[in-house]
Amino acid sequence: MKNKVIKLALIGFGNVGRALAKLLVRKKKWLGKRGLDLSVTYVISRKGGVYDLEGIDLDNLVSFVSTGQRLSEYSHGGTPDLSFDLMIKRGDFDTLFEMSPTDTETGDPARYHITSALERGKNVITANKGPILLKYAELKELADSKGVFLGIGCTTGGSLPSITAGIYDLAGAEILSIEGILNGTTNYILNLMENEGLSYENALKATQDTGLAESDPSKDVGGWDTATKLIILSNALMNSDLSLDDIQVKGIQGITPKDIQDAAKKGKRYKLIGKAEKIKGTVKASVTLQTIGSDNFLFGIEGSGKAVLYQTDIFGELLVASSASGPGYAAASLLRDLINNVK
Repeated sequence: MKNKVIKLALIGFGNVGRALAKLLVRKKKWLGKRGLDLSVTYVISRKGGVYDLEGIDLDNLVSFVSTGQRLSEYSHGGTPDLSFDLMIKRGDFDTLFEMSPTDTETGDPARYHITSALERGKNVITANKGPILLKYAELKELADSKGVFLGIGCTTGGSLPSITAGIYDLAGAEILSIEGILNGTTNYILNLMENEGLSYENALKATQDTGLAESDPSKDVGGWDTATKLIILSNALMNSDLSLDDIQVKGIQGITPKDIQDAAKKGKRYKLIGKAEKIKGTVKASVTLQTIGSDNFLFGIEGSGKAVLYQTDIFGELLVASSASGPGYAAASLLRDLINNVK
């Protein structure tokens, strides 16, 4: 029997969107053998997009935009008149990948994109932290009411399977605490300071030179990216209702080589750690720069690695770790949600 073709729509075609397109091309035959025949029919950006009901040639499209040309200029279905609203009105797709720029203040336009697609009975898989941080419970309830899937695995650490581990591997358990190194940039900076004796400023500059740190790294080094991911994990897996206003946050700015050296003399290391913990039935959360010893599972997380340690009532402790960072690994996380949940 011939496999059903699943039609995909991509919103956002930046680094992660292009990496996803390349991955879909690379895995096309492998996916087909497993019953997933995928066809991307829409790719939309802020200024138009590409539409082809027969399936967009993703390899060719990535090559085209890599030369600096706009999606709307693509000769095979490109147009400046294509919009998200037009796509929703047509409705000729099955699953939406939402990868537009994140806004943690309002969650829009991603919140609007996700809500609109779910309301029309479409599966949604997102890399966008904003709407999941602000409106996860509401969006999950909407998805459940429509009998569709809301995939958020990419929002809490790229390839790190923190959400999937919490949902599938800890099924049946009460998660008592979530503790983790959730930001690879800060971990990389701290490792440079420890291993090469660099000052904070020089370690940050070196991290920016590698591309791991943004030109404005304030959300990373200030602890807010960690806080955002921790809240998403807690709300999704511990049934909490936390916001950024509910969490104490302290970043890594101001740490000195002497601080690092003094900790090393005691056999300890500095790590930026987010922790959500149930205390008398209420989830409390914080992000702090702290020293930990080799008795802590997070001690050995090196470079830009990330990890989550779960404490549960029936499984004890579970550590999930990954050293992978970058758009390609984020794309892999998006594909993982598709494979596990969309048929």
